[in-house]
Amino acid sequence: MNHRNLRTALRVGMLPAGIAIALAPAFASAQEGGERDATTLDRIEVTGSRIRQASIETANPVIMMTREQIQKQGFTSVGDILQNITTTGSPAISRANALSSGEEVGGQYVDLRNLGPQRTLVLLDGKRLGISSNGYSDLASIPTAAVERIEVLTDGASAIYGSDAIAGVINIITRKNFDGLEASGYVGQYSEGDGEVQTYNFLLGSTGERSSITLGAEYTKEEPVYARNREFSRYSGGPWHPLPTEEEGPNGWSGNTDKGRIITSTGQWVLNPGADPSNPANYHPYGEGENFDLVNPNEQMFLRTGIERRSVFASGSFDFTDNLRLSADALYTHRETLQQIAGYPFGSTSSNDGVRNIWSADNVYNPFGEDAQFIRRTSEVPRQTNNELTTYRFSAGLEGAFDIGDKPWVWDAGYVYNQNKGVQTGTGNLFIPNARNALGPSFIDADGVARCGAPGAVIDGCVPWNPALPYGQVGPGGLTGNQALQDYLFLPTHDTSETTTHIYSLNLSGTLATLPAGDLNMAVGYEHRKEDARFEPDALKQSGLSTDLAGGVTAGGYSLDEFYVEFNVPILADVAFAKELSIDVAGRYSDYDTFGDTTNGKFGLKWRPIEDLLVRGTYATGFRAPTLGDLYGGSSQTFAFYTDPCDTSFGAAAGNPEVAARCQAAGVPADFRQIASGGTVAAGPNQQADWPFLVTSNPNLKPETSKSTTFGFVYSPSFVEGLDVSLDWWKIKIEDVIAAETMTAILNRCYVLGIASSCSGFTRDLVGNIGTAPGEIYDATVTLVNGGYQETAGYDFNVRYRLPETSIGTFTIDWKTSYVDYWEYKRDNEAVTPVEQKNGWSVDGSAFFRTRSNLSVDWGYEDFGATWSVRYYSGLKEACAYENECSDPDFSSPYTLQQPTNETGANTFHDVQFRYNTPWNATVAVGANNVFDHQGTYLYTSPNSDFGMYGGFDIGRFYYLRYQQRF
Repeated sequence: MNHRNLRTALRVGMLPAGIAIALAPAFASAQEGGERDATTLDRIEVTGSRIRQASIETANPVIMMTREQIQKQGFTSVGDILQNITTTGSPAISRANALSSGEEVGGQYVDLRNLGPQRTLVLLDGKRLGISSNGYSDLASIPTAAVERIEVLTDGASAIYGSDAIAGVINIITRKNFDGLEASGYVGQYSEGDGEVQTYNFLLGSTGERSSITLGAEYTKEEPVYARNREFSRYSGGPWHPLPTEEEGPNGWSGNTDKGRIITSTGQWVLNPGADPSNPANYHPYGEGENFDLVNPNEQMFLRTGIERRSVFASGSFDFTDNLRLSADALYTHRETLQQIAGYPFGSTSSNDGVRNIWSADNVYNPFGEDAQFIRRTSEVPRQTNNELTTYRFSAGLEGAFDIGDKPWVWDAGYVYNQNKGVQTGTGNLFIPNARNALGPSFIDADGVARCGAPGAVIDGCVPWNPALPYGQVGPGGLTGNQALQDYLFLPTHDTSETTTHIYSLNLSGTLATLPAGDLNMAVGYEHRKEDARFEPDALKQSGLSTDLAGGVTAGGYSLDEFYVEFNVPILADVAFAKELSIDVAGRYSDYDTFGDTTNGKFGLKWRPIEDLLVRGTYATGFRAPTLGDLYGGSSQTFAFYTDPCDTSFGAAAGNPEVAARCQAAGVPADFRQIASGGTVAAGPNQQADWPFLVTSNPNLKPETSKSTTFGFVYSPSFVEGLDVSLDWWKIKIEDVIAAETMTAILNRCYVLGIASSCSGFTRDLVGNIGTAPGEIYDATVTLVNGGYQETAGYDFNVRYRLPETSIGTFTIDWKTSYVDYWEYKRDNEAVTPVEQKNGWSVDGSAFFRTRSNLSVDWGYEDFGATWSVRYYSGLKEACAYENECSDPDFSSPYTLQQPTNETGANTFHDVQFRYNTPWNATVAVGANNVFDHQGTYLYTSPNSDFGMYGGFDIGRFYYLRYQQRF
């Protein structure tokens, strides 16, 4: 092979500097062996195709990151690395989602095109990664030390891989055939002195003529970061509205005060600081103390959760002959993630049985002489959740090669076992029966000890409670410093989960015939997959007797059989305007034991009119089967985030008389303000509910279906060596979307659009005897349904240029940009329901950036190197929280009607790394992510976060040092 042909053979659009460099040795060895080597096992299967081939060019757009490129970033987890790809949408559960709950909390998930992580298929060495009961693949289970490269197929591929490959496919290729010993350490922290990160790993391998074995281990620990230690997250109202005021209201501060808010027939009272709680004269009216007697819950919350991971992995292979190989790999990962939020806002209405929790007049600490209601945030015991997940994965298979005539064929038969076992331990929630005992009648016994109950009828183990004593004040019956009372009130919970995947597969790929334009290749295969899942909340949570969110058991399983076939057909070669013209055709039949069967296909075109230009395009149908959680998930409670259109400050009723009239006709007061968590007036749109709502599954769901299209080109001019430019247009439409409507959407359909059927899914307290204020929503049920569609389209533009070598070193420029033309959602099949345009908005708890762009400039000279990277996010619009901050107070749309809006600016983060290859075969790298300490624009809608900034933004300048030693 001469140099020109090798360059052509290895060119795959934007992959030549990635896949080509990584795989060139394999191709070279295959070619050097001559004709016989064409039938060895060294042919490559590229993500997006099952056909093994010597050429790695396909019609599919693929993004690739080599290990070398990964190490030039300052990120230590696969999830963080993938989150910075421009085609990636908002993180499903970011580490700033401190209030999130459920089986998936603590993991790291990637969402391509903002279509949801359950619509992105994740592969490990071309085989499915295990999933949760809701279809999420946890990337935190994969150690970075094991990663050789990452390939991202930004195209639908259900015909090739089956369910879930709607938005694309992420294929993580692990290191194999390693020879030697490698060890590395990484330490870093934010410039504020917190969020320490340390990672240590090693890799040991030996490769012989017929066998290879690789062993490795990795340990990572990342300390949490408190919200109080960042300006943008310290206060719920943001840096411009930090304190409650008479003009603006609570500004996110909670009325569920940890000072003890006692409600009697004469009013609401709070103990004076440091005063004797037994004297009623020592109390002042609620709202007249410091900061209006409100409390800032952000003081106790984690902005960034802590995480600790331990992984061990191994892979090996043995060649029985040149044409028969046995291979196997194993992975063990144990991760722990710690969340913390403020103490529970416990009060008289904190129950699931409709019975109020009363501070008895006969309680030894009650000085008011009557039964009293109360609200008391238990800041002494912040709510914590420790999420543990243990992953066991094993795969093994036989690979073989043979010839039919002079045509090469390869086959493989394999098995994959993946099990995820989780335990979530929760603390900081109260056991309601014990709280009622502690608040009930009590007395002082002969020994001067306070006892629950009455003389002769003592409640064993009970410790009387004085909710009037504020946080930080030690005294009889107080929570502060009273371990016995804390142990009695707060019982830990233990939720368990287990998901198991079994996959049996058989694949055959080879050349059917040689046509004038080249080889007619095909692949055919069979796969049997079985998925089982169980998520079991603690019995205490199932009973509803805890202040924790109640939930039922999720349990079920399904199995399926699949057959696929794929053809690569050469049409023309080496003729005018067709140096190469070929098509790819694939089809897959899937038969589920739950909903039935489905057939999906894919068509791809690859055309090279001249050698320097590649034109490519695909059209594919796809599907996503309902997950086990969708079908069999137990009913669960959630404190939803929503915007009430009847709110007269920032709801649609504030500027639209028609909406205001509908609200008032339904009995909502004319001056209604939405009540947020803590019983206070909501500080802005998208605030968390003060009452838990119910979410239920649906066993009658059918699969989502999709259609995806891509069309683009790759230009690699021969007169500019090292330059590759690509542009791809893409469109994805998903129908029969499986989703639970958001509360905002349900309320908008009722009051904004006037759809009467949508008004029955929730209940308001119109007279104010249940909630904090008349009109508050205190009950709602949301069910999963198939309905409506999601559709998005846009462009991916990529440039990579490796400049000619100069006297001062080599330079490589890599620029990737994703532009979203539109992202629309229709929530149901009702003709009157308008289509929501989300592109460029922070809405429904997520950010939909119109443009994301990454630019890196890499320099290398002898043993020195440096990389400068830039990450760009376009601006966002959001519903306006404060009138004087609305850039467009008169904004309206068919969906929101009149809605004051604010548009924020773009954000750019800069990263830098310097490295040196030492004479003793080591590499030392120092760097900083977000080197200019840029703070993302404040967003009151808190997309993918529980604080006023997008959950995917950097939270400060991060310094790090990496040392890698090779032996």
